Amino acid sequence: MAIKSIQYKQHTVDISYEIVNPEAKVDIIILHGWGSNKALMKKSFGSYMDRFRHIYIDMPGFGGSTCNLVLQTSDYARIIELLMIHLNAQKDIIVGHSFGGKVATILNPSVLVLLSSAGIIWPKSLKVKTKIYLFKMFKNLGLSKLRQHFVAEDAKELSEPMYETFKNVVNEDFTYEFENYEGKALLCWGENDNATPLKSAKKIDQLIKDSELEVYSGEHYFFMDHAQDISKKIEDTFLKTLEHK
Repeated sequence: MAIKSIQYKQHTVDISYEIVNPEAKVDIIILHGWGSNKALMKKSFGSYMDRFRHIYIDMPGFGGSTCNLVLQTSDYARIIELLMIHLNAQKDIIVGHSFGGKVATILNPSVLVLLSSAGIIWPKSLKVKTKIYLFKMFKNLGLSKLRQHFVAEDAKELSEPMYETFKNVVNEDFTYEFENYEGKALLCWGENDNATPLKSAKKIDQLIKDSELEVYSGEHYFFMDHAQDISKKIEDTFLKTLEHK
């Protein structure tokens, strides 16, 4: 594990990362989801794809990486790009789980691998709409300390910059970004995912011009049980891109 200090918007962001197979010639960047970290992704994929140089990254505010400013998803992508410059890493393959899928899409790699990616917004339930209304009402009354009772589980215990970041990124519609991605995409999804439902995968599959959808048993972290098969499909997908060059 190593740490690189990135200068971004007059702030210093320390990014923790780890490299596996450092001598390999093809780079695969692997990005975790919101609230997770690189250790989970390495545990899942670190034993496979030994022809690739794996780069596991704790995104700002998670794992061993710091974040003391409010960010958008585009800021996350730019910070990852700055780290990649430091590592002399290429955008051969980028894997992103959930929130990491949005960051990966912005980075525009040759091969994009989305694991239950976020980015498709569906209408909120009445229960969620009611919680939002009540929170705004209490906030207007100066009772914002009641935040813990209303925010999503993903946002609890966050620092103020990270809470504001969460609000920025949680409801982003990435229809345009998916539609304009021009590389080869592999979409892998859990059939019982409640966080980013399978209907999101089907919509992304329609939006991306050159994509393939694989559905697995399991929920939002389905890939932990299917990493070997997903890894084989990533290798096959990358080889297909070479055949067309």
